[in-house]
Amino acid sequence: MKKVVIMGASSGMGYAVAEALASRGVKVGLAARHTHTLLELKEKYPDFVEYEKIDVTKSDAKSKLGTLIDKLGGMDIYFHVAGIGYENLTLDLEREVEIIKTNAVGFSRMICCAYRYFRDNRIKGQIAAITSVAGTKGIGRLSAYSASKKFGQTYLVALEQLAHEEGADVSFTDIRPGWVRTPLVPDDRKFPMEMSVDYVVPYIIKAIVRKERVSVIDWRWNALVGAWRNIPNALWTKMNVKISDPDTPLPALTADLTGKGEQASGKESGKPESDEM
Repeated sequence: MKKVVIMGASSGMGYAVAEALASRGVKVGLAARHTHTLLELKEKYPDFVEYEKIDVTKSDAKSKLGTLIDKLGGMDIYFHVAGIGYENLTLDLEREVEIIKTNAVGFSRMICCAYRYFRDNRIKGQIAAITSVAGTKGIGRLSAYSASKKFGQTYLVALEQLAHEEGADVSFTDIRPGWVRTPLVPDDRKFPMEMSVDYVVPYIIKAIVRKERVSVIDWRWNALVGAWRNIPNALWTKMNVKISDPDTPLPALTADLTGKGEQASGKESGKPESDEM
């Protein structure tokens, strides 16, 4: 029986995939910063669920992943969902750094740990990760988020090359959803071509089971990102790419008495923890 570890399973897509697998008799090891929902799944499926509190931005995440794998009795598939993102229109520095710490530093920390586990123990394993269609191009209103998702996509390519060089029997699946409506998305925000969690979960599971190298969810987003890739950066950077409706205006540029420009504070819309575009 396959044993699957899901990092970022407390809500949204990670939680839904975890429940879908556990309900089918698959053993799952769940991890997240907040564990009350993981405990609920453990109580519901006691024979198929183990869990551990793990924060991917902390240095002890490696040892805690090892503890979770031991509880599960091994790992065949590592599935990384953990991530955060905001429309950070004022370019608040702390928020930019927070996104990079979770989506890039935390991503590489955990993916690296999973890869080393498979390689060092000579296990035929699979690493799957939720990145995002946002990684296709840099998006001004999602600067750190889109850049961090591009990092994740590139990191998977790099490790795949390394696996071939080292002879490690590890496959990689890069899952790139479009906008997904999760409980963490503000109710007053609408995103283009939104999809529900229930809609995307079968696509996610199918991509993992079939070991698809890259899976864009769904066909509409696949067509759109195909068009995005063909737009030269010289043109792309001049385009006004809006994210949500109602549109959050960019901060006004005001001039002080010295004549220097200064950005006024603007309201931001956020996507708190765990679920991707």
